[in-house]
Amino acid sequence: MSTRDGRDLAAPVTAIDHVRGAEHAPVTIVEYGDFECPVCRAAEPSVRMLLNHHDGAVRLVFRHFPLEHAHPHALMAAEATEAAAAQGAFWEMHDLLLAEGAALSRTALERHAASLSLDIAAFKASLDDEIYRQRVREHIDSGVHSHLRATPGFFVNGRVCDVSGGMYALSEAVAKLL
Repeated sequence: MSTRDGRDLAAPVTAIDHVRGAEHAPVTIVEYGDFECPVCRAAEPSVRMLLNHHDGAVRLVFRHFPLEHAHPHALMAAEATEAAAAQGAFWEMHDLLLAEGAALSRTALERHAASLSLDIAAFKASLDDEIYRQRVREHIDSGVHSHLRATPGFFVNGRVCDVSGGMYALSEAVAKLL
């Protein structure tokens, strides 16, 4: 089901989104992800390769979509990336958490923050006070309004890209636009 303007992505990209790549790239991929999702972790190298292959022509926007019913650490992991973002290290934490075998317990998240030389007191306080939970919930809501049901969920220039048959579909969608 599409929105009124024919696009599948309900919430357009804004200045507060987490963006990797050229600001004015002709192709924007919006990924809804869950740091505890094994498929999201498996997809990460393909996404990175696509960005590297089309350097300057493709940008990635990451939004949170923790599947809390299936992944008990996903919500706190999403909040941890937001806490890292407040210290200028969103993508570094993102990459750490999507690495194969990355632990996502509270203790592990604190170790990851320390490895990034973040202010640990501020990091812990933000998790304790759940100050980024609303931002994560807003991402979830935008995914729900975009009819997202699973992760990873990809949209290319606002249109859903079904990767259930493999990541090649994402590469094809980008190639068609370039």
